[in-house]
Order: sequence, then C-alpha cells, then structure tokens
Amino acid sequence: MSDPPAPIAIDGPAASGKSTLGRRLADELGYVFLDTGLMYRAYTLAALRAKVPADDVRANEGLVNQVDLRVRASLDTHIFLGDEDVTARLRDPEVEANVSAYSVHAAVREVMVEKQREVAESAKAILAGRDIGTVVLPDAPLKFYLEASPDARAERRSRQAGHWGRMQEPHEAHRDITGRDVIDSGRATSPLRPAEDAIVIDTTHMTMAEVIEYAREKVRCASA
Repeated sequence: MSDPPAPIAIDGPAASGKSTLGRRLADELGYVFLDTGLMYRAYTLAALRAKVPADDVRANEGLVNQVDLRVRASLDTHIFLGDEDVTARLRDPEVEANVSAYSVHAAVREVMVEKQREVAESAKAILAGRDIGTVVLPDAPLKFYLEASPDARAERRSRQAGHWGRMQEPHEAHRDITGRDVIDSGRATSPLRPAEDAIVIDTTHMTMAEVIEYAREKVRCASA
C-alpha cells in the first residue's frame, strides 16, 4: 500500500461538516489541518478594526497587503494579526455577519490563496474551505465536497454557536447560511462549487461518524 494522498482538499458551504471531517482525518493521518475560512475571518476582523468598508475595493486591496496575518496550523488552526492570536474572536457575530462581504474581493482571495498554498507545501496537509479543490489546490490527489440541506446546516450551526459561547436560533442560522450561500456561490472570484473530480458527499441524513467513515474509506482506496 502506498502512502495516503497529500494534500487533501475539502470544500463545501457553511456548516456542512468540513472542519470536523478535516480535523479528524488529519489526526488519523498525522497531517496538519488548515481551516482556511478562519483566514478570511481574520482579515474581516482586521478590516473592521481599521474601519475599512466592505464595499471599498481599493481600500481592501491596500489593507490586505499591509495586514500581518500569520497562520499556525497543526490539528487546530490559529490565526495571528501581528503578535495577537485572534482565533477566539473569529466567531464573533460582527465577523460572522461580514466575512462573505470582505471575502469577495479578488485581492483578498489572492493573498489568502498564496498563504494557504504555503501551508500545503510545508507539510502533508488537509485544507478545508470553499475553493480548495478548484483554485487553491486544483492538483490535489483527493478532493471532497460536502453538502447538506439549508435546514440541516442551520440546525448544526445553531448547535455550534452554543459551543462557541453564543446563542443563535435555527431560524437565525438559516438566514445567515442562505445569505452566505448566495454570496459565496455568486461571487466572480473563486465561487463556491465542487471541483469536477471531487467526491461529493451529501451529509443531510448522515451522522458525522458515517461521513468520517465514508471519507476514510476513500482515503484507503486512494492509498491502495
């Protein structure tokens, strides 16, 4: 049997299970895991602090090339702005509400993609996001795309919010998720969509354990 494939790309919309699957597979394989969405959240936090409007293209082009955004990826992704570990701030409601609006900018995505590729080149890695298989790592030997119904994802996001220390009702999560789906799927740069060679997993009626076992089997097949 050959070594497991590397890097591995995992894409999908919000609350589809990308991060949970990526972290579990990384743990089992001894890979690093990078939740690329946290990088866009960190940039959003930086832009909000700098009072740069989301719709000011030129200002965002300037800011993203000035921000000292650094990544520490192991099993958990930590993001730094300068020397400050801002990871715990990246689920704040204000960041959650604005991340898609800041992430649409081509300049922002170009800078983040370069940083993400550096992580994938530095170690055997699993990257989870929205454009990993299509843009960041188009030559990745194994790609997954997770999807689920908006209702299922809203229920999951509502539960996740409790783990993050804030309350969000399912109907609020549904509104936020569907709004992000529209923006992420419709943006001109790196729209959310499965790569042509991705293994698509509909997790709507699957437990996380079932999703992990299905993906684990695909990794075994790719290693044969």
